[in-house]
Amino acid sequence: MTGRIVVGYTATDAGADAVAVGARLAAASGSAVDLVVVLPSDQRSVITPPDASYDRYLQQQAQSWLADAAKGIPDATARTLHIRFADSFAEGLIALADELGASHIVVGAANGGLRGRHRLGTVANELLHSSDVPVVLAPEGSRRTTATGVTRVTAAVGTRPGADALLQESIALAVATGAELRLLSLVSVDLPASVDTGVIRIAGAAHADDVLTRALDALPDGIQAEVVVARGDSIEDAVAHLGWEPGELAVVGSSRLAQPRRLFLGSTAAKMLHELPVPMVVVPRTRDHAAATANTEGGRA
Repeated sequence: MTGRIVVGYTATDAGADAVAVGARLAAASGSAVDLVVVLPSDQRSVITPPDASYDRYLQQQAQSWLADAAKGIPDATARTLHIRFADSFAEGLIALADELGASHIVVGAANGGLRGRHRLGTVANELLHSSDVPVVLAPEGSRRTTATGVTRVTAAVGTRPGADALLQESIALAVATGAELRLLSLVSVDLPASVDTGVIRIAGAAHADDVLTRALDALPDGIQAEVVVARGDSIEDAVAHLGWEPGELAVVGSSRLAQPRRLFLGSTAAKMLHELPVPMVVVPRTRDHAAATANTEGGRA
């Protein structure tokens, strides 16, 4: 069974960014793209009678948008175009992803973000508080990148609840796309100037090394990974000083505050977004490994 990647599309630059990232991930993993425009629910109040002519116009416009967007998907990648109705764009994406058994939902950054960086809009924020499927955030300008495929998957590993799901998802992604795997641990000292940070830096570095050692030990036989500790005065500083490839994906786990099988963007991931120049994949903290592997590897069969 071919894997499915749901790409939320709007006729904006952010929509084009989402298509570019979704198509690249699909091509690398042998998955199909489900390109979708979500329109306002047709469940109207009885006070406002339905306007059939306007509904037809809106659907025709959505079909035209989808046809234009599909031109950005390589011919070799299977695609299906969808028009869905829902109370919110995010709700429509989640419902379609659940219906199809999709491996990921891809959306673009909000308008006004810096090129190559993320700025969360309403749809992304709602997805990051309610999706039970990993969400891929495409940074602004992804539509202009010349990268093809996925060259490296970087997992921001830790020891909090959800770390196992994050590592499993990263491994599955790397295997499905044929990408290298990099394990990242962040060390930052974001404290008042009056605090002596020397001992804290040493302790933080030791903790980061321990995190990476545990992650390496948890890798299945035959899976190799580069390990790196990123240091800085803040999370943003540590991320900014790392090397990132144009064809890279960064994978982070959902906050421990999230409900089981749901997303909630934690403070560390939110800070990473400010400086991250590559797509970020946010994984639910109780992501089912069997489902993740089936969805990402299914496209390779």
